[in-house]
Amino acid sequence: MSVEQIETLIIGGGQAGLAMSAQLSERGLPHLVLERHRIAERWRSERWDSLVANGPAWHDRFPILDFPDLDPATFAHKDRIVAYFEQVAEITKTPIRCGVEVTSVVAIDGGYRVQTNQGVIEARNVVSATGPFQRPLIPHDVPAAAGLMQLHSSGYRNPAQLPKGAVLVVGAGASGSQIADELLRAGRKVYLSVGPHDRPPIRYRGKDFCWWLGVLGHWDAKARRKGMEHVTIAVSGAHGGNTVDFRDFAARGMTLLGRTGAYDNGVLQIAGDLAENIAGGDRHYLTTLDEADAYVAAHGLDFPPEPEARIFADNPDCVTHPLRSLDLAQAGITSIIWATGYALDYSWLQVDALDEKGRPDHIRGVTKHRGLYFLGLPWLASRASPFIWGVWRDAAYLADQIAAN
Repeated sequence: MSVEQIETLIIGGGQAGLAMSAQLSERGLPHLVLERHRIAERWRSERWDSLVANGPAWHDRFPILDFPDLDPATFAHKDRIVAYFEQVAEITKTPIRCGVEVTSVVAIDGGYRVQTNQGVIEARNVVSATGPFQRPLIPHDVPAAAGLMQLHSSGYRNPAQLPKGAVLVVGAGASGSQIADELLRAGRKVYLSVGPHDRPPIRYRGKDFCWWLGVLGHWDAKARRKGMEHVTIAVSGAHGGNTVDFRDFAARGMTLLGRTGAYDNGVLQIAGDLAENIAGGDRHYLTTLDEADAYVAAHGLDFPPEPEARIFADNPDCVTHPLRSLDLAQAGITSIIWATGYALDYSWLQVDALDEKGRPDHIRGVTKHRGLYFLGLPWLASRASPFIWGVWRDAAYLADQIAAN
């Protein structure tokens, strides 16, 4: 069987792979993109029906293409984002092969040997652009014998998918808070387990949170230490974009819980950290407002004051008198949605490029192995790295490294 030769092979056809391809094309560097399913597959088949981007259209895009059909302040629906990435691939003439799965990558003299379900490719450079959403994490605290429907957030589509009854949502980041809100609006009884989180204002003094994070320098923040984990962020572009407020959720009938613990004979233990988790989100929120006010004052900007943004409702009873255990049957819970994030999976990478915890060992995406790179991961180079516009500049840096080599 003949072996195909390519200068640079990009694994993954999502936002990271497309950005990498565009940057290599701009420098005239030959390459190929392999995607095991379709372009932007996770947006297509691993997200719920009503999902919109968490950032506005003016921000969540590549600099080479905007959303001409959308108000810049709106939040693009997931189907529009898929169409956007397809258009990016078209205008940049991305050399991509879909339906090709990489099963192993091993080092050879002068590069890497890549085994796929359609043959072997040898490449001088390999860029892993598979992103951070690789293997859904589901704590195995509640056994299947409990008789509940259990889904990871990547498998949730809409309220009608779930059996009648109350729903427990575990995790209150962007996915968990949005899914819990959707279920509540659909008339479901919802229990939401809230862990530590950041909670930015979706808008403040006439500007959205993406603008504020930019001028305040937060997008450019570097990882404070090697291997820094991604911070859970409670943010939502749903319904035109509203600041996530767990007190509002409770006022509308949702029961807030601390972090879930051990399961035994139909009962989940609940940590006593709910009030502190809510307070921690408030501290982050108020710190952002303080920094924004200081920026306005320092630059003499005529932005309208917004003192009402600092007014919180009183903590609801479920926060002041939190549940410390939850009898699932007594609460009428028939389904659990685990919005508990993802783990990395590099089982196909047969190169010593991971640390002791199985995470990529790199500096700004460059590994100790000549020609091997990572792209699209949280804190690859900065806070912006896993976001649509942030991955573009990380790809530019890696393209420069590849050109120099």
